[in-house]
Amino acid sequence: MKNPFKKDSGVSPACAYCKNGRLSPDGEGVLCSKKGIVEKDFCCKKYKYDILKRQPKRPPALQKFSPDEFKL
Repeated sequence: MKNPFKKDSGVSPACAYCKNGRLSPDGEGVLCSKKGIVEKDFCCKKYKYDILKRQPKRPPALQKFSPDEFKL
């Protein structure tokens, strides 16, 4: 599996993506089973990436082409 935290991937370790934490009801913090209530961007040594918690960015919209652009 590729490392999702390489510099070019745009993903940094954060408790919002950790298997040990879940989002608090108010959506402002993370309820961590190891550290208690922490910020979303916090990361400790018990961090374990959970791929299903990450919301990927939407791809950019496709350009509109006219039929004239495809004529020879």
